[in-house]
Amino acid sequence: MVNDRPIWEPKITKDNLSDRAYLELREALMSGYLLPGERLLLRPMSKRFGISATPMREAFLKLISIDALRLDPRGTVIVPTLTTAELTEIRDIRIDLEGRGAAVAALVAMPCEIDTLEAIQARILASHDTDSFVDAVKYNTEFHLTLCKMSRLPILQGIVENLWVRCGPILARLYESGVPDWNPHPHEHVLKALRDRDPDRCRAAIQFDIIDGSKGLLR
Repeated sequence: MVNDRPIWEPKITKDNLSDRAYLELREALMSGYLLPGERLLLRPMSKRFGISATPMREAFLKLISIDALRLDPRGTVIVPTLTTAELTEIRDIRIDLEGRGAAVAALVAMPCEIDTLEAIQARILASHDTDSFVDAVKYNTEFHLTLCKMSRLPILQGIVENLWVRCGPILARLYESGVPDWNPHPHEHVLKALRDRDPDRCRAAIQFDIIDGSKGLLR
């Protein structure tokens, strides 16, 4: 009997390179490594990624399509500077969705997942102690997205990640006036509610964190 099943031969193509660049840029935006107003020139960025201009341009276009990057009047790719209205809308959607995810996480998260989240929070506090605010922003992003992932709601997680791609750059300014006067840090309340399997408290704790953290940014 003739086996006419096609042979699968995976190949590395420029699309793979474009996807890799896209994912790296998404991560940089979410973690605050790229700042509002920053210009991303095609050739220098291609050289930085070690790829040609074509897949780099394709990665830019994917992010432009979701408003994570924009073109200035001269056609240069830039990191957007959010308006107050845009930031407020993103904050309000995050309050709803991340609150919902936190409530579900309190019911379904495994102890080892809560331990992982607690370890991320420890890294945030260690970054505060050493004034390593770039690291603090990165770990703060990781905390929120890990909490969302713990809810096992993949559609919600995807929407929240896209919101973080858009607001991550401005969150890099969270510590411009130093460490906020948190005692204890709002994340500690989230962790306690997770341990206690209390969805309402967990929802309220992460929502307070989002609201309190956005006050300085909105000012």
